[in-house]
Amino acid sequence: MASTPRALPELISFMETLPEPHILCGRDYRIIAANAAYRRSYPAGQSVVGRTCYDVSHHYSVPCDRAGESCPLANSLQSGQREKVLHLHHTPRGEEYVTIELSPVRDAEGEIAWFIEKMEPMQVARGVTGHQGLIGRAPAFQRMLEMVMRVAPSEASVLLQGESGTGKELVASAVHAASSRADAPFVVVDCSGLPETLFESEVFGHERGAFTGAVARKQGLVEAASGGTLFLDEIGDIPLSMQVKLLRLLETGTYRRVGSTELRRADVRLVSATHRPLRQMIRDGSFRQDLYFRINAFPILVPPLRERREDLPLLAASLLERVAPRRRLSLSPAALQALSAYAFPGNVRELRNVLERASLMCDGELINVEHLAEEIRDPDQPVHDAAHAGRESATEAQSGFDLGQIQRQALVQAVRDHRGSRQELAQKLGLSERTLYRRLRALGLGRQTR
Repeated sequence: MASTPRALPELISFMETLPEPHILCGRDYRIIAANAAYRRSYPAGQSVVGRTCYDVSHHYSVPCDRAGESCPLANSLQSGQREKVLHLHHTPRGEEYVTIELSPVRDAEGEIAWFIEKMEPMQVARGVTGHQGLIGRAPAFQRMLEMVMRVAPSEASVLLQGESGTGKELVASAVHAASSRADAPFVVVDCSGLPETLFESEVFGHERGAFTGAVARKQGLVEAASGGTLFLDEIGDIPLSMQVKLLRLLETGTYRRVGSTELRRADVRLVSATHRPLRQMIRDGSFRQDLYFRINAFPILVPPLRERREDLPLLAASLLERVAPRRRLSLSPAALQALSAYAFPGNVRELRNVLERASLMCDGELINVEHLAEEIRDPDQPVHDAAHAGRESATEAQSGFDLGQIQRQALVQAVRDHRGSRQELAQKLGLSERTLYRRLRALGLGRQTR
């Protein structure tokens, strides 16, 4: 290692010229130097030199790989190559997602002696409450975010797959914001809200006189997104006749306005999203396989809320700031527990609606269980809609008996035969005590159990 004294000043001088925050580490994880861009990220007088990278970034007492995270330094020692990961770092601004790109530096004998680590904050996501961007810390959320980090700098087409209400448009916006097209337009096309007769005109534009009512030339959304990102939301709803024209756009990069013979060139990056099972739709003949392969260059799964329950407090706090910006609302422990126990079939969109209603029901600053909707307070209570009621009535009519009456009789018999407490009876029947009490009261049996 005789070359070490000569190499270090050169490495440090090189790092000082770099605009992004960089640090130089040894094999023992200790920071040897930090460039000016990195030093500006920390309060004056707080030096990181001599401390370990895992202590500074994570406040860990052991390396990342021994604390349950992927460690780029350990990975690089094993692979001998550059490593790239996404980490949640402690910063003076709070917890922030940071893209780490670590490059090994070899000495004169060819052995890895140091590591240069570049850090780029991922501005589109945070690990703490914020008004904008993606928020979360759950493993499923971080896996999704790492995929966003990987694909954003490229020009690859992205397909976001996930249930309704999971925030696919926010993820698409994050892909755009982290790309080289961030300063250009991000144009959203709601494919489910466009009838087939208007789809082609809206997306590709039209010439004056192209059809009845076309009194002027109209720029299409593809043209409006020029240089930026075109986001096709609910792409599974695009009619088959339009799928052919979209495929031509993706394959040739060209399109024509309705009523025009002029071939126009498109400069857009495509991000698509759907909650539909596209592979099944291909088998059913309602979605083109060749289009699927074009849009699915880089699939990203957007997790449902039930797979990231640990993010619920963060999401709730952020959503409350949005639905009631002039109030300092918070959730009581009991209300948070009730929300955590609920399945949220509508995902984050449903959570927002639940919190907006709760904010209107709450007069103070603390949202309690009683301010939450009935389906949250009592998840055992079935939700009856008109369609469900119609199906139930039809079934009863066809079978010749009243299903509800039989259920009521069974409950009455269970009460008469039971000799224990109401809580024990509820457990026996598989109901919450509150649901049991309400049903007994409706039957005039509220006093027959303790």
